Amino acid sequence: MSSEPHLILTVVCPGRVGLVAAISSFLSGRGCFIDEMSQFDDIETGLFFARISFLPGEGESLDTLRAAFVPVEQGFQMQATWVAKQQPMKTLVLVSQHDHCLLDLLQRKQRGELNIEITKVLSNHATTQPIAEFYGIEFELLPQLDDAAQTKAAREDRIKAAFAETESELVILARYMQILTEDLCAHLAGRCINIHHSFLPGFKGARPYYQAYDRGVKQIGATAHYVTSDLDEGPIIEQEVARVNHTHGPDDLRDVGRTMETQALGKAVKYHSEHRVFVNGLKTVVLSS
Repeated sequence: MSSEPHLILTVVCPGRVGLVAAISSFLSGRGCFIDEMSQFDDIETGLFFARISFLPGEGESLDTLRAAFVPVEQGFQMQATWVAKQQPMKTLVLVSQHDHCLLDLLQRKQRGELNIEITKVLSNHATTQPIAEFYGIEFELLPQLDDAAQTKAAREDRIKAAFAETESELVILARYMQILTEDLCAHLAGRCINIHHSFLPGFKGARPYYQAYDRGVKQIGATAHYVTSDLDEGPIIEQEVARVNHTHGPDDLRDVGRTMETQALGKAVKYHSEHRVFVNGLKTVVLSS
């Protein structure tokens, strides 16, 4: 084995006999040491998903392995990606006034639980600016114009520009309480994670905990999902749940829900930044360790 850092290979392709053998034989033939390999065959879609973490062989690197793997990739109609495991994922965070998800992400990153680099915090309110600056993260207030439509267009243009300027790979909507346009959703497809304050698709829109209270729910939860143009209906990455009862008022449900939100979002970001999540139609495949 070489002194090169761990690498990750992810594969999506039509399922067929010999896939695992082809991948493992290629890596072992190049002197690579596999320390984790997860795979899933979806019988319904006929697709095969795999994630392999390994140490490269002596004299091998990400570039040499990627180039040598092309015949295998083409032979099995694979979509293969190669990344350095230790490389932090550059992440742009959007937030409005509620700070609990932002704080949790910053604390998880500080503790080393998330391998991300927060490139900037964008917000339509100045409320969270002191938090971002305390953690040494650049904060930017999004434009506010006289006309609502112009404001929305200017903000989304700025989000796109900031995403490109910072070379970010992921956007997190850490309780960013604005509906993204279809254009921006398409631009960030598979690269934007939202946290929704209940189980989907129930209790969408405003005042979800009051909706839940009025229905007398017995469980409260949160859902982290990829953003699509269908409001709060993108492919689900992670969900958390807690039991509640008739003694819980709307504010109690909100407090329990916020804990679930931070937990679900933290796990979803961790899975995505570790290249464990694959979009599979309306669903996801999460190859967690």
